[in-house]
Amino acid sequence: MRRSIKLTIGISAAIFIALVLFILNQNSYQMTEEKIEIKTPQGLLTGTLVLPENHSGNVGLVVFVHGDGPINDSYDGGYKPLWEKFASVGYASLSLNKPGVNGSPGNWLEQSMEDRAQEAIYAIHWAHSLPMIDDTRIGLWGASQAGWVIPKIVREEQDIAFSILVSPAINWISQGKYNTKKQMEHEGYSEQEIKEEEHYNEQVLNILREQSSYTDYLKMTHKGDIIPKDRWEFISKNFQSDATAELTFFKSPVHLVLGGQDIHVDVKDTELIYRQQIPSYLLSVSLLPNADHSMLKKELATSELRTYLTAIFSPKTMFDDQYLTNLSQFVSQFKP
Repeated sequence: MRRSIKLTIGISAAIFIALVLFILNQNSYQMTEEKIEIKTPQGLLTGTLVLPENHSGNVGLVVFVHGDGPINDSYDGGYKPLWEKFASVGYASLSLNKPGVNGSPGNWLEQSMEDRAQEAIYAIHWAHSLPMIDDTRIGLWGASQAGWVIPKIVREEQDIAFSILVSPAINWISQGKYNTKKQMEHEGYSEQEIKEEEHYNEQVLNILREQSSYTDYLKMTHKGDIIPKDRWEFISKNFQSDATAELTFFKSPVHLVLGGQDIHVDVKDTELIYRQQIPSYLLSVSLLPNADHSMLKKELATSELRTYLTAIFSPKTMFDDQYLTNLSQFVSQFKP
């Protein structure tokens, strides 16, 4: 009996140790992270510069442009698998905290898309001063709302080597309508309920178009989930965003990555517009059938709990299997 108990304890200990080692491996990355500060005429920018371990000579650089929301430099660790993948093929990564996030001064809700583009341009100019960065291989990575920001960056910065756009937005209003319908269908709402929501959203849009006040919005709304005032002001500044015409600003290679399970962005429409506006010799497109808007695996996209647990215990396995390889192969074609 004692031998059996000892054996059981031994097996349990071995499993526990193996689990701890697996978790530690999943949460350690082959790269070097440095906290940075960039002084600009508009204030201080803070963030992280990630370099390949033991790099020798110059390295390329991927500048990250966030999507919507109060996002910090690492996206709460969500960017780290991307950073490591870029580092493995000789690329540094540069990512900023949004204003007001992670101790960074300011408030991201006060920004227009032009403001966000200018912020990234300041970061690019700062990166040009770094001795280890290859100026000919500075590119952009951006997701979702970055679809409105990156074209404004390349309009001003003619030496951007490449741009990677993941699930990018095209038109604010169209995207909102598409997302509302798909989200409600996904959650099992009836056709009538969806039509009622669409009608209400159109009323809100009319108030925005008329440049009415937040007080006017409060008078008409009958919803429990009222838009906060600072968010309303952010929407007022940006709801007319449309990247269609600005896609013609791209003069260097563009890699468009879309997820087949995306309910935020109409991927067919997005691909069509990109192909219409960007010359074929500059554009490459990857559709990952099982990925969602954030390029998470299909099984994670349908479960918040599973996503949360995976982010803690196995963050390197969160993304669609093809995604990270797809990005590293794209940037690898740009040689020193």
